[in-house]
Amino acid sequence: MPSLVIASGNPHKLAEIAAMLEPLDVLVSPQPRDLEVEETGQTYAENARLKAEAAARRTGSWALGDDSGLEVDALAGAPGLYSARYAPSDPERVARLLRELGDTPYRAARFRTAMALANPAGETVLEAEGLCHGQVLTRADGEGPGYAPIFFVREAASSYARMGEHLCRRLGSRGKAARQLAPGLIALMGLS
Repeated sequence: MPSLVIASGNPHKLAEIAAMLEPLDVLVSPQPRDLEVEETGQTYAENARLKAEAAARRTGSWALGDDSGLEVDALAGAPGLYSARYAPSDPERVARLLRELGDTPYRAARFRTAMALANPAGETVLEAEGLCHGQVLTRADGEGPGYAPIFFVREAASSYARMGEHLCRRLGSRGKAARQLAPGLIALMGLS
């Protein structure tokens, strides 16, 4: 069975991607614990490539990297690439974002995810991007990681935190990127 390393140390992201890959005949594993990849890219795609290539070179296996962030129109796209580094913890990131938005009625936003697949030689061979449009709520609705409790997805009429796994896969940016990547990943890895 082919092996695919998920180039992330984030347990939520690992679980979400592993669940998406469950129907495929592939052995999914996390990146080595001591692998640290500095996200120096200027785009989500560059960061996804950096992660995938580093994990592939380190393990000698196929590797899937992803980078994502929340882009808020009223904040000129912030926090964007710095979504995970906007503050030290999820509650502090949410508090900072809500504070910076204040009481503006202009709360349109989107989650953007880029994914990259690297071959065992550490070369990116496939990329995809997914978007999930919505708006930032004025207060949390539900519990979940990151910005999920304050991001309202219009198509689901729900906060991201309250969306079930099925809706997250269908409407979420990571799910959209994964679906776009899937046919190429299956072909390149020789999966059925």
